[in-house]
Amino acid sequence: MDPGSTSTAHVALHRSTRPHARIRSVEVDEALAIDGVQAVVTGADLYAALGEHVLTGPAFQDQPAMAYDRVRYVGEPVAAVIATDLATARAATESVHVDYEDLEAVYDVDDALTGRAFVHDELRPSAVFGDLRHLNGVRDTNVNYEFRLARGDTDAVETAATGVQRRFWCPPTHHVPMELPCTVAWVEGNRLEMLTTTQTPSYVRQTVADMLRLPLSDVQVRTRPLGGSFGSKMYDRLEPLAAAIAWVLRRKVRVVASREEAFLLTTRHGARVTSAMRADADGDLVAATADIIYDTGAYADVGPRITGKSGMVASGPYRIPNVSIRSRCVYSNKPSAGPFRGFGVPQVTWSHESLIDELARRTGEDPYAYRRRHLLREGDVAAMGTVMHSADFTGCLDAVAEAVDWANPPERGEGRWRRGQGIAVGVKAVLTPTVSNAVLQLNQDASASLLISTVEMGQGSDTIMAQIVAEVLRIDSHRVHVVPADTDVTPYDTITAGSRSTYHTGNAVRLVAEQMRERLLALAAEQSGVPAGELRLTEEGISGSGHPEPLRVEDVVLRHFRARGTTLTCASNFTTDWVPYDRNTGQSAKVTEHWFAGAVAVRAAVDTWTGRIRLEHLAVSGDVGKAINPFLVEQQLSGAAITGIGHALFDELVLDQGQFVNGTLLDYQLPSLGDMPDRLTPIIVESPHRTGPFGAKGVGETGILAVAPAIANALRDAVGVRLTELPLTAERVLNAIERKRAEESPQESRQQSPQESQEGNQ
Repeated sequence: MDPGSTSTAHVALHRSTRPHARIRSVEVDEALAIDGVQAVVTGADLYAALGEHVLTGPAFQDQPAMAYDRVRYVGEPVAAVIATDLATARAATESVHVDYEDLEAVYDVDDALTGRAFVHDELRPSAVFGDLRHLNGVRDTNVNYEFRLARGDTDAVETAATGVQRRFWCPPTHHVPMELPCTVAWVEGNRLEMLTTTQTPSYVRQTVADMLRLPLSDVQVRTRPLGGSFGSKMYDRLEPLAAAIAWVLRRKVRVVASREEAFLLTTRHGARVTSAMRADADGDLVAATADIIYDTGAYADVGPRITGKSGMVASGPYRIPNVSIRSRCVYSNKPSAGPFRGFGVPQVTWSHESLIDELARRTGEDPYAYRRRHLLREGDVAAMGTVMHSADFTGCLDAVAEAVDWANPPERGEGRWRRGQGIAVGVKAVLTPTVSNAVLQLNQDASASLLISTVEMGQGSDTIMAQIVAEVLRIDSHRVHVVPADTDVTPYDTITAGSRSTYHTGNAVRLVAEQMRERLLALAAEQSGVPAGELRLTEEGISGSGHPEPLRVEDVVLRHFRARGTTLTCASNFTTDWVPYDRNTGQSAKVTEHWFAGAVAVRAAVDTWTGRIRLEHLAVSGDVGKAINPFLVEQQLSGAAITGIGHALFDELVLDQGQFVNGTLLDYQLPSLGDMPDRLTPIIVESPHRTGPFGAKGVGETGILAVAPAIANALRDAVGVRLTELPLTAERVLNAIERKRAEESPQESRQQSPQESQEGNQ
């Protein structure tokens, strides 16, 4: 291989066939002999070059770019083949041979808690999350993080008049973005440069700099619009591997995941929730408890954050005086789980919205009315001790109930098809604390260039940010160019995720635009002799007393610099803060900067012959504070709800002894157009946030939170069965219906077939 070659080499990965094993040796000679193969790099090679810096991770420094001592899941990279073309590289991976010593594996959350085998020898907190430092060096455990929330005394109300308790399960699922992850990395001089599909360019820059022991200025990370992601392109995916290979070989390399490999990069967390709710003789909620276990797979990724952020809302958006929550994140020998739209909250919403629905039925109240009288209102203190603001749960609930005509329930029917309606509410905290920066250049022709590190991935952030600038500077938003994220050019931003961008980056953009407006007014005052306080910026220019004709912005800038093509530049920062929650009680006076509130109502038909659920109408609402772009908001609500339909009815990663059974799109079932609701109604609810840009908040995750329980509640209403395991497949529904028939009529437990009954045809 010519190390000085400038052509791009292609990388393919030889992956582990064992869920947990020690690597005895890796034989690469056969692969190296293949024509077109330029090099083979093993995990041991990277470890020899970089030492323990090859380990990365946002919560724990636990994930190697490639396995070097042992493998921890089926599909973990062990060796990288570098070749002239991708086909050759992929074919040559079959000629890499690894000798393993099998170790006992941890396959599920029960295995994780037994303590018979451990995925990692000890916990190694990273420098990213300072609140995990106390876990450094903890050994002999698969529990890498535990969050506890305690309010009141749940033991004191165990004899409440009515109580419900269930164990719920949400399986791991795949993000299935249409656009696959890809990273190109190369060395320029003594700098590492990357073009990559990431939601977190600032984080990737820091990670790669730490791994290669370089100053931040010697690492450049650029992005382009990502297409789909939903959390799959965050934190440590392909970037550490590509950077390490490029740096060690001093070669430009391209790493792209195949569709099958994308299944191995990250998943949504599987979660088991054992929970209960109790009400007194008047039907008032008095207690809620939950024991939550998140399966984070072989590497923690951001699992500890998901565990805490979801644990704090596991009792739902309700006034409940006594709450006890235990939320744990555990390792297993599976592909690593990471962020997914909703950040772990849909898993607990599935629990609390199913429970409160059942509790309402047991107390004889309408599920909509029962929720409504217990929902948190403005100024109420939530279970974690934070006062609620701009979280209009009742407005969201009322909107979806009205949309599906809740007061006039469907005829349930007596034949093959039975109909019912269901409703559910969701709550989520925005990621806090975080940092956003913005730089604005006003060009002499009165156009603008906005520099931010928020990554456009279909959520419309470029459009929203341009609108904010345009609103403040009174120009057409099409004249605002948003520069794609580039760590050499665009300023630091914590992350593009968690529906934080409209609020956090939007505030930074609003501030920088206001600075620019004030600077323009000051220049106009200087040039005109009119005090700046008497001037104002309009679509026509800068107006004020004594100036019947507005001053054109173009002329003001031209006079200031005395040259065409010049620019004015301003910069701003917006940083949020929080009060860290008490480690024993989870209580915090300010656990988040703002809340997401949403609701879903469903009318569904259930085929009692096949178990199929058909959605006739789904209404989804979200409190967005203020809709800066209503069309984009409706798209976000609808898109999130459709993702939630997949999780409710189809999505499920199935593993057998750590091996994916359905890890391809030939086997992984997704909803199609035929599975969409006959009618889908997105509803915008506006409860302006006192510090949001023009009152706005995010919305990207709001619509997914309550979809699954709303559908399950409609199923319960239609046929009287309560399922606690997702997805609600036709087989599970049919089995539940047959069990119910057997319990009610043991002598008539056999269901009539279509040939035996002509009743109920549509």
